[in-house]
Amino acid sequence: MYKLYCRIYQSVFKVFAYILPWRKPEVIQGENSLNKLPKLIKSKHVDSVLIVTDKTIVALGLMEGLFEGLSDAGVDFVVYDQTVPNPTIDNIEDALQMYKANNCTGIVAFGGGSPIDCAKGVGARVARPKKSISKMKGVFKVLKRIPPLFAIPTTSGTGSETTIAAVITDSRTHEKYAINDTSLVPQYAVLDPVLTVNLPPHITATTGIDALTHAVEAYIGRSNTTETKQYGRDAVKLIFENIFEAYSNGKNLVARKNMQEASFLAGLAFTRAYVGYVHAIAHTLGGFYSVPHGLANAIILPYVLEYYGKSAHKSLAELADVVGLSLPGDTSEQKAIKFNEAIKRLNESMGIPNKVQGIIKSDIPLMVERALAESNPLYPVPKIMSKKDINNIYHIIKE
Repeated sequence: MYKLYCRIYQSVFKVFAYILPWRKPEVIQGENSLNKLPKLIKSKHVDSVLIVTDKTIVALGLMEGLFEGLSDAGVDFVVYDQTVPNPTIDNIEDALQMYKANNCTGIVAFGGGSPIDCAKGVGARVARPKKSISKMKGVFKVLKRIPPLFAIPTTSGTGSETTIAAVITDSRTHEKYAINDTSLVPQYAVLDPVLTVNLPPHITATTGIDALTHAVEAYIGRSNTTETKQYGRDAVKLIFENIFEAYSNGKNLVARKNMQEASFLAGLAFTRAYVGYVHAIAHTLGGFYSVPHGLANAIILPYVLEYYGKSAHKSLAELADVVGLSLPGDTSEQKAIKFNEAIKRLNESMGIPNKVQGIIKSDIPLMVERALAESNPLYPVPKIMSKKDINNIYHIIKE
């Protein structure tokens, strides 16, 4: 009965999704496209912006050109650079106070998924000043327009520059959860490959497999549209063709550009078609142990795909065809296995481990509960997991 309830919930939600106000960010892309942003901000009658970023981005000096451009365009700005990996409620509240104190009317998110998610959280709090972040947990709890949000990703993985989700951590309870609302889709996204050329190889690898996880989980789920399936196929193909080159030769702007596009397409796919148990489990690892989200996804993905078994064979076989892994006469099962083995080889070639360090056995029961609460009944996965199934996954990935 429980599995039937989940499927009914997902079916109703899929129908409901057709009437939601889906939109895509306006994209500015190409080499040095960041230089176009200040004039765009000014043209939208935004005279003061909060820039949400982190200490690493500031130290790298990636924003100096943006600062100069904003000053030249007559746009005031203030920088919040305290965002941590797996951004917290405290991050959002501190940045919100800075937004208010400086009479900002727009938000610029500059960095990986963490600064972008933090900026979305600030936008949600501006839109809903009487609602705490915890009360906006889940689906469609914002429902009001946020300030103009300009997202500048410096990694090619999260797709946060195009999604409805902001993933937040409550540092007091170690809970990591998503706020999902169409109003959180940034109005503008800047895809400038120059900003990613100095990304360390390990971060290139894990964020790239994060994007692959988005595309694969969306593609094999049950809430796809014709459009999201095409986004997923295109993203998977681009990632398989470019991720190792971007990892091993970070100065290759073509590979960097293609990985940015793949991340963006994967974001478009999963923001409509949703993700699955890989993300639900990864979020608990981030909440409890601050495991980087991309790394967690990369490790977990092959294990969950194996668990799905025949329920995902057809979809995974289609992806195997897309990336040229199939031979004439291969069955769907054989193709699916080849696709999953290719993910494992890709991980290994880029130094990504196959186990998660530091999982404490006594934490697993609570993590199981939280992973199930996130995923069931919402995520339209190929196969519904039970508490026992989720528990087994944690023990398999535990080093």
